[in-house]
Amino acid sequence: MQSSNKLPTDVLLTIPPDLPVPIDDGACAHIEGLPLPSFVLPSADGNLVNLSRVGGWLVIFCYPMTGRPGRSIPDGWAQIPGAAGCTPQACSFRDHYATLQSLNVKVFGLSTQTTDDQLEAAARLHLPFTLLSDVDLQFSQSLNLPILHINDLHLTKRVTLIAKDGIIEKCIYPVFPSDKNVEVVIRWLSAHGT
Repeated sequence: MQSSNKLPTDVLLTIPPDLPVPIDDGACAHIEGLPLPSFVLPSADGNLVNLSRVGGWLVIFCYPMTGRPGRSIPDGWAQIPGAAGCTPQACSFRDHYATLQSLNVKVFGLSTQTTDDQLEAAARLHLPFTLLSDVDLQFSQSLNLPILHINDLHLTKRVTLIAKDGIIEKCIYPVFPSDKNVEVVIRWLSAHGT
């Protein structure tokens, strides 16, 4: 059941206080060293992207879903460990995008939302990187990423992958707080000689 409360824009940009901290349940212990799956994913900008064919370093931050002003979110969203905070995470990658570019890193956001929802978020938040839609869960299921099931939604949990030439070198899970994820990514990349 979805809440009848519509989200105001300012709520989407902040991390709610007292969020439950997600625990490392081992759901991503198998990820590092795997090749990126070879699937063509639609992007919010109308292109098709196969992440396994993107050379060099790339960061893929997987997130459940960005909220949308005027649209309801599932009841109890903020009480689900690791669910809330997608918009602040995307904005933090936006705000540190120049640093990531200086490290020669390509950035992608990935969720199971439709490209229409992602296009709205990318435009509203002025995101300089590409959002990819895994609406059929092909990418997520092929890597056996953890999935959040709520009501009739099947959403990829918040996981950040750092890959080089198609191989996953680092998996960050759980990601908390979401708006500090980019700082962890930058520290790791800086230490590993991008």
